[in-house]
Amino acid sequence: MNGLNIGVLAVQGDVAENIMATKMAMEELGIEGIVNEIKNPEQISDLDGLIIPGGESTVIGTLSLVNGSLKKIKEKIASGMPVFGICAGLILLSKKAKDRVVGEMDQPLLDLLDVKIERNAFGRQRDSFESEISMEKIGVPKFQGVFIRAPSIMEIGHNVEIISKFNEKIIAVKQGKILGTSFHPELTDDLSLHKYFVNLVNEKN
Repeated sequence: MNGLNIGVLAVQGDVAENIMATKMAMEELGIEGIVNEIKNPEQISDLDGLIIPGGESTVIGTLSLVNGSLKKIKEKIASGMPVFGICAGLILLSKKAKDRVVGEMDQPLLDLLDVKIERNAFGRQRDSFESEISMEKIGVPKFQGVFIRAPSIMEIGHNVEIISKFNEKIIAVKQGKILGTSFHPELTDDLSLHKYFVNLVNEKN
């Protein structure tokens, strides 16, 4: 196949929106490739990059564990495949997660991104909001963040770079080829973050 093969984990959440945003980002960048829904471990082997979308992190983690995808995803990321975790995807990539209300969580995690997450850090569904944020470190000075039951990052390891904060809470990080955001870039018309991720995948190849 010519070009990149980027997958969007299609267990639950904003799958179609991320496929569309990634295709548009590739087109605007002039980078060839395909973007597909990923539903089983066999599809993961051929990927150059993966997006784990927002949704319910416990459901995504448990179903991926049951069908064997979680183990395969972990192997691929550990071997250098770029990954973009969005909201629930950020939680799934983390080493540890607690809920602001419930406390410590025992849920399947990939244990790859060296951060501790606080789930629902900005409140529940009714507390969802939008706000302008900045990600100067990756060349995105203005971005409309869409926060839906959003987590925040409470602690980071020494090799994790903070990309953005909102109200003193960490909302975007990067560790090597792992990118994670608390907010949903696929729900805006701004392709900056999807373009950044596509370039990250392209550099790897």
